[in-house]
Amino acid sequence: MDVLAVLLSIFTLSILAPALHRFAGNASGVLSSLLPFSLVFYFATLLPRIAAGTPLSASYPWVPGLGLRLSFYVDGWSLLFALLISGVGGIVLIYSGSYLRGHPELGRFYSYLLLFMGSMLGLVVSDNLLLVFVFWELTGFASYMLIGFEHERDRARAGALQALLVTGAGGLALLAGFVLLGQVTGSYEYSEFLSAAGSVRAHPLYPAVLALALAGAFTKSAQFPFHFWLPNAMEAPTPVSAYLHSATMVKAGIYLLGRLNPVLGGTLLWSESLTVVGGVTMLSAAWLGLGQSDLKRILAYSTVSALGLMTFLLGVGTPEALAGAAVFLFGHALYKGALFLIAGVVDHETGTRDVSRLGGLRQAMPITAAAAALAAFSMAGLPPFLGYLGKESVYAALSDGEPLLLVAAALTSALFFALAAIVVVQPFFSGRLLAPGKPREGPTALWSGPLVLSGAGLLLGLAPDLVDESLLASASRAIAGKPVDVDLVLWHGFTPAFFLSLVTFAGGIAVFASRRRWSLQPRWIRVIERWGPERWYEGGLEALYATASTQTRLLQNGYLRYYLLTVVAATLTAVGAPLLRSAPLSLNPAWSDFRFYELALAALVMSAALATASLDSRWGAVAALGVVGYGLALIFILFGAPDLAMTQFLFETLMVILFVLVFYFLPRFATSSPPGARLRDAVVALLAGGLMTLLVMIATEVQLQPSISGYFAEGSVPKAHGRNIVNVILVDFRALDTLGEITVLAAAGIGVFALLKLGRGEGIS
Repeated sequence: MDVLAVLLSIFTLSILAPALHRFAGNASGVLSSLLPFSLVFYFATLLPRIAAGTPLSASYPWVPGLGLRLSFYVDGWSLLFALLISGVGGIVLIYSGSYLRGHPELGRFYSYLLLFMGSMLGLVVSDNLLLVFVFWELTGFASYMLIGFEHERDRARAGALQALLVTGAGGLALLAGFVLLGQVTGSYEYSEFLSAAGSVRAHPLYPAVLALALAGAFTKSAQFPFHFWLPNAMEAPTPVSAYLHSATMVKAGIYLLGRLNPVLGGTLLWSESLTVVGGVTMLSAAWLGLGQSDLKRILAYSTVSALGLMTFLLGVGTPEALAGAAVFLFGHALYKGALFLIAGVVDHETGTRDVSRLGGLRQAMPITAAAAALAAFSMAGLPPFLGYLGKESVYAALSDGEPLLLVAAALTSALFFALAAIVVVQPFFSGRLLAPGKPREGPTALWSGPLVLSGAGLLLGLAPDLVDESLLASASRAIAGKPVDVDLVLWHGFTPAFFLSLVTFAGGIAVFASRRRWSLQPRWIRVIERWGPERWYEGGLEALYATASTQTRLLQNGYLRYYLLTVVAATLTAVGAPLLRSAPLSLNPAWSDFRFYELALAALVMSAALATASLDSRWGAVAALGVVGYGLALIFILFGAPDLAMTQFLFETLMVILFVLVFYFLPRFATSSPPGARLRDAVVALLAGGLMTLLVMIATEVQLQPSISGYFAEGSVPKAHGRNIVNVILVDFRALDTLGEITVLAAAGIGVFALLKLGRGEGIS
């Protein structure tokens, strides 16, 4: 099996998922999960090769003219994400079957989830940056469908739209950054421009490339000031929240930052941008999480904070910090996936996610409580869990740097401790239950997934050698661009990191003990929430709606004459302005070559046109318009095109007859156009006519290719057996074009006939 087959299998299953659900019923989630679990096995088989420093690459031609290839590149960083996406995805599929049991659209839900899984896998294994963008946008589309899955609710639709707009805008910026990067390096293949990292950082376009790439990564991973969309995305069903937060969409930005670090990283601009934005995000989000009472929103803000911490570590950029980011990311995926699934179980069994109404659930739900405790211990950074090793790695990486950075990381860890305690201690181990439902242990499919994920956090904490040298060291080497040692042990001795952990635990306990005080947010936080980035988003959206409404009223006003005026004026501006800015035109007609009857004919046409615009009688205007057409036909005769003249005669005759027939049924105009409007229309018409005259005169002087008229004249008889060249062109040389035109006219005629029949049937005259 190769990477392309992996992606095709996921997308194929996504298409077949609704049909599978109809035939397999409640077993469809389990059956669908077999594919992602088999992919976990496949990616695991790549681990020895990747650990030995040999990335997997494959390439297939796609659109060579655009530099687009189906190129795939799997190194340690890609492999870490691929394992998480496949493994957590399989668990979420099983969980969804029980959580959404009986939902009429469960098959469609599986389809969206698998589409999202395939998009994320494509994103992390793609080597071509344009292909990365394609999968990047596919994740946005799939997440829009998933977040808004319960589309009958206004909040679900609003949350989905907000996520799509924010991440979509960042995606457009990212595309521009990729295009610039491709121009700088001459390639869109990541594996190829790794060797050009020095020239990229020294290029004048480097700041622009960096700004655009960071815009894409920051919006996708909800970094400040784009953090607001992620808590609002909690309107999605809980399995979606678990998948998005633990292994997929919100970590796509972190993946991109790690992927680009060897090329764009290592500069002061990179370091300061990521450190400042990541630091502000991790502290502010953790603080805002304390004021929430909904389990999913608490977890969402803690996810935003964790994403900020990872960005912060990537900005620090030392090999130890990058290794700390990889370890923290792995541990976060395991415990956050488990906690979100547990929040869903609690909501499923009690009917509420409000922590102030939850309490004492450990007796009714002992297995779920055990899984929640294991996951929360890891989130709090307690030994011997993987979360503890991640926190220790962060402290060890920052202990030799700026003390301020270490203090910020320690403060964030203390807030993590408090948030972990809030989502577990209060619902399961203290207080009393005020929920409407009578809780009991849920089905196996609901608690098995959280238990597996939280148990993995404990297992890998006790035996970190299972992943540190093989998986995590490979991932760290990929984002550092050089070998990185990852040696995870539970006991380092009485190091500064150990004592800092003790301080963190004490701080976390203190914050948790005084949580009621923190839940009362001070006035300045309420002001920020009222006038902060989310308000900017809402204001921007309202301005966009107002602009669209104004534009619609102006352009779609229901008057055909204004539509024509807009089209002609736009053409004048779009074509005339560049024409005037171009080089001076050398138009010098030889007036002596004009014959008197040609000038007389031109005067006749112009007089008829003037009469058409000035006459008050519609019949007179129709007749004058016919004179214009007949005058043009005479010009065709004078210049040797009798066939074209005959066509023009027939056309003009038909048009006059149609006008007469149509005007016969129209009501009489009460008043004619006012003089001002006629003057305006005359000026626009004269400008349009003058522009077309100029274009024709310019076109007759340009000969980019040899004239094709000789070919038609020579080939008319021997190839098409016809002496009428116009007819031969229409029915032989461009027969398919003519057939298409006839088809369009026939379809339009059938439509008009149907409208006329409908009008008569409804009594409309």
